[in-house]
Amino acid sequence: MKKIFFYFLLASSILFSDSIKNDINVTKFEMDKIKLAEEDLRKEKIANYILELKEIEKKISKKDSVWIKSYASYLTSLDVRESLEKIKERIEALQKKRKKSLSEIDELSALISREKILTSQIEKLKKKDSYPFSDLLTPPNIEEIPSINNPFDIFAGISRIKTLDKDFNDYVLRKKELKELISLLRSEYRIYTQIVAIDEENNYKESAEFKSKQLERFESALDTMNVTADVYQKRLDIVEASINKDVESQVFKLAKIGVIILVVLIFFFLLKLFVKKYITDNERFYMANKIITFGNFTLIILILFFNYIENVSYLVTILGFASAGIAIAMKDWFMSILGWLVIVFGGSIHVGDRIRVDMDGMKYVGDVMDISLLRMTILEDVTLTTVIDNRRAGRIIFIPNNYVFTRMIANYTHSTLKTVWDGVKITITFDSNHKKAIHLAKEITKKFSKGYTDITRKQLNKLRNQYSLKNTNVEPRIFSFIEPNGITIDAWYLTNAYATLTLRSVISSEIVDAFNAEDDITIAYPTQMLHLEKPAKKTPPFKIDEKTV
Repeated sequence: MKKIFFYFLLASSILFSDSIKNDINVTKFEMDKIKLAEEDLRKEKIANYILELKEIEKKISKKDSVWIKSYASYLTSLDVRESLEKIKERIEALQKKRKKSLSEIDELSALISREKILTSQIEKLKKKDSYPFSDLLTPPNIEEIPSINNPFDIFAGISRIKTLDKDFNDYVLRKKELKELISLLRSEYRIYTQIVAIDEENNYKESAEFKSKQLERFESALDTMNVTADVYQKRLDIVEASINKDVESQVFKLAKIGVIILVVLIFFFLLKLFVKKYITDNERFYMANKIITFGNFTLIILILFFNYIENVSYLVTILGFASAGIAIAMKDWFMSILGWLVIVFGGSIHVGDRIRVDMDGMKYVGDVMDISLLRMTILEDVTLTTVIDNRRAGRIIFIPNNYVFTRMIANYTHSTLKTVWDGVKITITFDSNHKKAIHLAKEITKKFSKGYTDITRKQLNKLRNQYSLKNTNVEPRIFSFIEPNGITIDAWYLTNAYATLTLRSVISSEIVDAFNAEDDITIAYPTQMLHLEKPAKKTPPFKIDEKTV
């Protein structure tokens, strides 16, 4: 019985142990299956994280950020420094060796060359080595505030404000770009942290540490930019306020000067109206108008000069030193200005005067239309000079003012004198009654020049106050001369300086008519007289007369 019970227990235990083994085998299979499922899930999560990282990297690369490039340059400089340190250690080790093999000598030479190359590269990256984002973190330098002393500086000040605002906006834009980049890097670092937490092989641990350092540097840079931007903004506000104050001051000053100039212009305008109303003589009106215009212009220049030139004596000193060189370079201009002063203040030539100028072998006679600072403008009229020499008239002739020193300028209408002496010459034959001819010529010239004679007598009396006049005879003058082909009668008379040809033509016609009306007066002209005689009958030599034989 006991044996049977024992065998029963033994069989039961054997059967129970088999059941337990089967249960253990089932559990182990399930556990392996679970582990495989967990591994697949972990890999799937890592794959999804990797996809997210790629999307973030795409966003970063699309931005083409200067911050990433600057950081890459910084990393490059670190690699170069590290390589250089290793090369220096190897060079030092090889140089300590007393005996070197050929391969070691070649290696040492190559390392020394490599050291020089890396050293030059570090010098190029030296500025960036000190701090990775030094250029990007530093705001634009605000130079010395420009002083605004005249209206032209207003534009410079406004341009300066625009430039400073643009530079600051660029700086703010870089800060905004850095914020967006940090946001992406934080997302990237968070994903790397999640990957490291589930990555049992630690394949991404090094990348996570790199991103952590990168994020730390960029966040530090952002903190620096936030502080710098606030300080720069306050400084920029001070600069802009100072410039705006100077601009406002200059605008107010310009408005005040504008009002003063407007008052001056109105005053001189009214003065011109007054002159036009009460001065009827054209020449006097022109000169008065010229003087008013010149005074107006000079006064405006002086107003501007004394308002915008701070140190007048300093400017005068500079102009004094510069005047010598300027005078040599612009000699003709200065001589013309000096000539203008002589003409205007000397009173030798006035607008409206009839003058003759000898220029380069040519003679020009015309009326002065204008006397500017550099030249006189004359209108060429039909005169005896144009009839005989030029055969042209009506031209506008520009005479440099410096010609008063170097050229012959004759004034036909100086001061109050508006008449000139003109003459008519006519030749009569030797057998003519020359006394009667002289009398006729004198009577005709007296008749047609009487008005001009009286005017000239009054004008000469006025000139006695300015000049020493000895011969003031204004009556017509008749002269007679013996010429090869007859007796020449020269009749001189006073005539209007602006119309000499007209009176000459009238008097010439009257004299010809008067001489032709007289039987004992014959007008002479170049002639030839031929005396013809019949030829005398000649006797041939040795001819014998038959009658005498």
